[in-house]
Amino acid sequence: MRKILLPLLALIATPLHAEDWRAKSTERDVVLKDFAFAEGGKMDVKMHVTTLGTPRKNAAGEIENAVMVLHGTGGSGHQFFRPQFAEELFGPGQPLDLAKYYVILPDNIGHGKSSKPSDGLKMAFPRYNYADMVAGQHRMLTEGLGVKKLKLILGTSMGCMHAFVWGTTRLGFAERLAPFACNAMEIAGRNRMWRQMSIDAIKADPLWNQGNYTSAPESGLRTARYISMIAGANAWALQNEYPTREQAEAALRTGYAARATSDTDANDQIYQLDSSRDYNPAPNLAKITVPVLWINSSDDFINPPELGMAQQHVKLMPKARFILFPFSPDTKGHGTHTWAKFWKADLAELLSK
Repeated sequence: MRKILLPLLALIATPLHAEDWRAKSTERDVVLKDFAFAEGGKMDVKMHVTTLGTPRKNAAGEIENAVMVLHGTGGSGHQFFRPQFAEELFGPGQPLDLAKYYVILPDNIGHGKSSKPSDGLKMAFPRYNYADMVAGQHRMLTEGLGVKKLKLILGTSMGCMHAFVWGTTRLGFAERLAPFACNAMEIAGRNRMWRQMSIDAIKADPLWNQGNYTSAPESGLRTARYISMIAGANAWALQNEYPTREQAEAALRTGYAARATSDTDANDQIYQLDSSRDYNPAPNLAKITVPVLWINSSDDFINPPELGMAQQHVKLMPKARFILFPFSPDTKGHGTHTWAKFWKADLAELLSK
């Protein structure tokens, strides 16, 4: 991994612990009345959102310093309080210095504390897609927070794909895009297969009962967790951490399997994995004329670099830069997107444009 020279202020600043960032945040629910889903269904949708920093208004009374950070599949806005993200970005002199920016961390539809199947509707919940999730973000910003312009959308994994949806459907709403860990094409091939494998595993568990389970379908969820681990992990790091058969099997028993049902609702996960089904911004990428920082990593099973698709699609956007981080024991597989030490200098450069 290349060496990165950080700004002097970032070197001398004392980072806060993750819990301190949470204490500095504000949380609220924004209710989107009569939200119409693209494939049918209408209901009031609750969007939960966490904010950091202070909105600053220009002479016209419009908020001018807003940044939105979007989480991945199964995540929430709270994931960005983890030290590897918050302590690298939010402090004095850092790229998203809270003295300068108003940072918005939504829980997307189907995730976190926002409206989702497990609230009660189960499989009767409208079958949302990425277009719905981005529409929800837009209404949350404009109706709930009064934000009509963003300095930046930084998206990780699913949020990376949402950034491309924003860029191709709401032109110029965000002045810059930073999509990390995704491709800008239809979810097909192996990427779609592992998602469908996880969905099939959950539905094949007899306890799932067409979504009307009284006990969690633990077998199906465990299989889905295993598949997700393989898809998201750095193989080099796993080999170094668990170099024997005994250690590898013990890690599954005490770690990945134990987490399989601890924080995941089966219906929620089915919806989350399926929501990318019609994502495909590739035909419209030329519409994105704002600066773009697009970063993938070479150890990403979900977005395999050997396909070379990002290298081709980046050429369609006039102000886009693509970076592919090399594979190493220190990178985090698909999860490299939320370890800011790898890309914070590049983000600072994007924000300086």
